[in-house]
This record gives sequence, C-alpha cells and structure tokens, in this order.
Amino acid sequence: MSYLLAFAPWIVYTVVPSSQWQWGALAALALTAVTLAWSFARRRPIDSLIIQLGSVLFFAAGTALAFADPDTALHPYLPALANGWLAVISWFSLAIRRPFTLGIAKLDAPREAWRQPLFIRTNVIITLVWAIAFTLGGAMLAAARVADAGTVVVLVVQVVIFVLPMAFTVRYVAAVKRRVAQLRAQAGTAR
Repeated sequence: MSYLLAFAPWIVYTVVPSSQWQWGALAALALTAVTLAWSFARRRPIDSLIIQLGSVLFFAAGTALAFADPDTALHPYLPALANGWLAVISWFSLAIRRPFTLGIAKLDAPREAWRQPLFIRTNVIITLVWAIAFTLGGAMLAAARVADAGTVVVLVVQVVIFVLPMAFTVRYVAAVKRRVAQLRAQAGTAR
C-alpha cells in the first residue's frame, strides 16, 4: 500500500494522454499534495515520504512549465526527465545512506527490526534495483523520443519500469522473510 501511495501520482501522470499533459501534471501535483497531507496527518515519518517530497518538486515545476509554455520543447522529453528525476531521488537516498525504501518498510516492520543489518541491506538492494530501473527507464525513454518511437513504446517502457522493480520488491521481501523464518526454525531446533 505504501508504495502505491508513493507512486500513485506518477502513475496518474503516465496514463494521462500526452495531449493533455498540463492536466496530467496538475492532477499528479494535486494527488501528491493530498498524499503528503494524508501522510502528515497520520504522522508518518519524513524518511517514509522521500518519493512524495521529491514528487511535489517535480510536479510543481512540471505544472508551472506546462501552463506557462504548453508547447515547450521539453514536453516530449518529460517521460525521460520524470524517470531521471526518480533515479536522482533513488541514487541520492542511497548516497546519504537513507534508501527511500527503508522508510517505507519501517511503516510495516516491527521497531526491533529497523536497525538489523539484514533489514537495512534488504532495503539497500531494493532501492538499488529501483534506482537502476529508473536510470535505464530514463535512458530508454530519451532514446525512444530521439528515435520518434511513438506513444505505445513510451507507455510500455513506463509500465515496465514500474512493474519490474515492484515485482522484484515483493518477491525479494518474501524470499528474505522465508529465509529469516528458516533460520529461526533452525535456531529453535538447535536448542
């Protein structure tokens, strides 16, 4: 649920037709503001809101540009720039040793797990996968634009760039949990 909340504005922005990009940017900005307000009202920690905080900056700038200059030459490159921005957020969160997934994971994990090396390492790996996906997505979308590949190609790349890391996240977390359960079971039988 927390990942959906973080990425919902990006999904909205992706599905709005390119011809209506001003409204897509505005809708994404509004949704980001609503999700941030909802999160603040529930006293969610700042480290769980890294994507939303970065999103509000991107969509505020994008909305301002969209309405100030609807025919801007940047418009066709916005999908690539969006992925590039998410890559910057992801890589920056890794560089400062606060992987963006760590704050999100803490929302569902018991407090005693937060400082465990495996918990932290798991989130570093998950954030790394997202960072790579966004980086590759930005590059592929820029290449698709230069090659004038068309809307379907851009949409497919955008969907894949979210679906693959999300699927990895779900599967990897499940695998880590299974491994921890096995280790606990083995430790229990050893006693």
